[in-house]
Amino acid sequence: MIRIFLVGAPVMILCLVLQSTFVAVCLRHYAMFRVPPKYKASPIRNIGLLAVVMLIVTIGSLLQVMIWALLFIVLGEFDEPEAALYYSAVNFSTLGYGDIVMSERWRLLGPLEAMNGILMFGVSTAVMTAAVNYVVRQNRLAHPPRDGERPQ
Repeated sequence: MIRIFLVGAPVMILCLVLQSTFVAVCLRHYAMFRVPPKYKASPIRNIGLLAVVMLIVTIGSLLQVMIWALLFIVLGEFDEPEAALYYSAVNFSTLGYGDIVMSERWRLLGPLEAMNGILMFGVSTAVMTAAVNYVVRQNRLAHPPRDGERPQ
């Protein structure tokens, strides 16, 4: 069991560093829109902000899935990259279909990757939530309620 953690821990740390990098890029992009507000609120800018943030976190997740898949190939668990990517994506996203399983020797890496994945999806969700909240606030500032209207 210690062998599993000695092999999996460096990959988890690499994924954490990678996710932190992508979050920092997202926050930098988000900050360009927010502090100070350089641009007037517009639907196109808001769509652009959300699209960039979602694209960055998606790319970050896909890269992490690929890193885990590469580990599985290096360990000799998969001969085909497609099978390794599929298995990795199922674990990272915590779907856990169970249609492909690794050997008994390395099977605990699957749950380890799932723990890593759920943490990374939580961080990605937080970043996207911050961006969506910003867009909602911008829309409220750009279109304040008129006298007698209920705020939306």
